[in-house]
Amino acid sequence: MRARLLSSAMRLIAEKGPAATSIDDVISAAEVSRGTFYKYFPSPDTLVQELAIEVANELIRMADPVVQSYDDPAERVSAGLRLVARLAIDHPLAATFLVRLGWPDARSPNMLLDVVKRDLAEGIRQGRFTRMPIALALNIVTGAGLGATHTMLEPGCEPDFAEQSAAAALRGLGLDAKSAERIANKPLKPVEVLSEGLLTGTSDTPAPDVAKSARQAGGRRKAG
Repeated sequence: MRARLLSSAMRLIAEKGPAATSIDDVISAAEVSRGTFYKYFPSPDTLVQELAIEVANELIRMADPVVQSYDDPAERVSAGLRLVARLAIDHPLAATFLVRLGWPDARSPNMLLDVVKRDLAEGIRQGRFTRMPIALALNIVTGAGLGATHTMLEPGCEPDFAEQSAAAALRGLGLDAKSAERIANKPLKPVEVLSEGLLTGTSDTPAPDVAKSARQAGGRRKAG
């Protein structure tokens, strides 16, 4: 039942945004009672937060084994950014959900951001990246990744936009243009597809207006 509520909420938030999604919308889509909703989630905000955590955890389970297979922190950052951005192709509904949530709050628990921070800190420690505050490095990578995901939901987007974005992020972190381009265009190792989870049922099945709604992305993380 919890998974049913989360799945319904993800589709609604992808279509309408968190601020425009109400409890009534969610319970109607999931075909459950208001009492059942509150059995699993004490508030609408908790639903959105737990949904974001679930999606982030699934992304980590899929992407991090590939990311950690690279020794170079620059290759790890590039691979992670490209894999997340390519959600727009493989899981457009989940990608639109993330875009609709907007800029992640680094103060809130977020395992996906923690993974990125890990690789950024290692890159700075090794001298691979320019020494800078982790918050600044995280903004560079997060901005490139979120922007790439948003743009790749648009029709007619260049097929290598994830690679272009990864190269731009690496340049922002201090790599020279030639190295950034080479790393960003290295072939990605295959990702193991999850057998179950929120992302499993979203491959190539966007709602009719999901791509259009991404162009209107924004709003705060709040379901009224």
